[in-house]
Parts: sequence; C-alpha cells; structure tokens
Amino acid sequence: MATPEHPQSGKGLFDLSGEVAVVIGATGVLGGALAEGLAAAGASVAVAGRHVGRGGECVDRITAAGGKALFVSVDASSEESLVKAREQITSALGAPSILVNAAGGNDPSVTVTPDHPFEKIAADDWRASFDLNLVGGAFLPCQVFGPGMGERGRGSIINIASVSAHLPLSRVVAYSAAKAAVINLTQFLAREWAPLGVRVNSITPGFFPAEQNRKLLFNEDGTPTARAASILSHTPMARFGHAAELVGATVFLASTGASGFVTGTDLRVDGGFLSQTI
Repeated sequence: MATPEHPQSGKGLFDLSGEVAVVIGATGVLGGALAEGLAAAGASVAVAGRHVGRGGECVDRITAAGGKALFVSVDASSEESLVKAREQITSALGAPSILVNAAGGNDPSVTVTPDHPFEKIAADDWRASFDLNLVGGAFLPCQVFGPGMGERGRGSIINIASVSAHLPLSRVVAYSAAKAAVINLTQFLAREWAPLGVRVNSITPGFFPAEQNRKLLFNEDGTPTARAASILSHTPMARFGHAAELVGATVFLASTGASGFVTGTDLRVDGGFLSQTI
C-alpha cells in the first residue's frame, strides 16, 4: 500500500488554524492553560467545564489575545450533557477535530491515610472516583466526540493521565487505578480508530501545582510540605512543572503536521519523575 502524502497542507508544523478544539476540564488551571495554548496555535476552542466564572475568564483571556473561544457548560460524566455540548460547539464553531480530556481529580473519601486505610474505602466512593477520572475523564467524551471525527476521516484525541498511572502513589490508590485505565483505553482506541484517521494519545504530567493538590504540596506559609519534599527529591529536575509546560506536548499531539504518524503514545511531561529509581 502506498504511503499517502504528508498531511501538512502547506501550514506550519504546529499551525492549528481551521481546527476546532474541545478542552473538557478547561475551567481548571491545567486545562485552562491547554485551552489557551491551542487557541494561540490557531484553533477555535470550546472551553468546557462546570465552573462558569473560571470558564468565562479563560474565554476572555483567549479572545483578548486574538483567539476565538466559547464557554460550554458540561458535566463530563453525563452523556446527555456531552451530546448537548457537542451540538452547541458544532453550531457555534464547527465540527470538533481535537478533543482534550483534562477533567478529573482525587477525592478525599478515597485517599489512604493512617486513619483511613485501603480496607476502609467504601465501594461507592471507589466507583465515584472511576466515574470522575475514567468514565467522565475519557470514556464518555471519547464515545460522544470520537465517532464524528471518524466519519470525517480525521481527528486527534488527547487524554490527560498521571505519573501515578505508571507507578501507584501512596494515598491516591483509586485515582492511580483510574488513570492507569485511561492509558489502557487510550491504547485500545488508538488501534480501533486508526483506520478512520483518528489518533488517540495520552499525556502523563508530573507534578503541577493546581487547586486539587495545592494543600498537599504547600504549607500555609508557602513552604513545601514533607510530601512535596519527597516528590522533589524523586524528580531529577528538582522542581514542579508550570502549566505552560504542558502546552507544547498538547499542540504537538493535536497537530496532524507535527504528529500525524503518532497514535497510542503516552507522552511524559514529568521532569524525569518516572526515570528515577534511587
């Protein structure tokens, strides 16, 4: 079978002009940075999430920089909400060609501590963590947005995983297990949808301070906690990541010109965390 012509179409390597990107979880720190980065590369961006105020602020930053964006309220764990969002986005911006699944987080109810060991985790809380990080974090959005991309013969889906998906971290067992499943699902869909022209990859971030983990990483006076010190000692670059440092990996995987032959890959942006042993 002949190799098709490289799908660059005369655009720059990382030029996303003409693309419509959906970033679910864009009302968070990391998701918002990814939405702004995709817009800066030329994509029209649907800022999707639950927090109307932060979503509106993200849209304002994008439009102030000359980009095009729309806030869409969505509950990623609800198929009905996702379908409604897809229809709204398609009507306002066009058919989505890029999907970034950045929703998720760890719930204290499934955090393992000396006073709350693994065997005390309630099954319903475990299921809720999987609903948040796997079902809403990748499974349902892929089901709702992926087939349309396949019908049009092109698309890029980027699922946000975690270093804990590779080596489970103490305390966050449910989150770790759900994110491991996200990577497995990514690889499955990469195989299934490659013939349709849809690429599916994941990004594994290291430790990036955000709303959900700030109290775990920093004391009230701004100094690192003991857990943060342990993380930094295990990170060869000896620092936390900045949200903007996830943008390059995201734009790379979103761009057909830059990564048109890349699918089923988990791209680590972790400061070397998963390369360190002792």
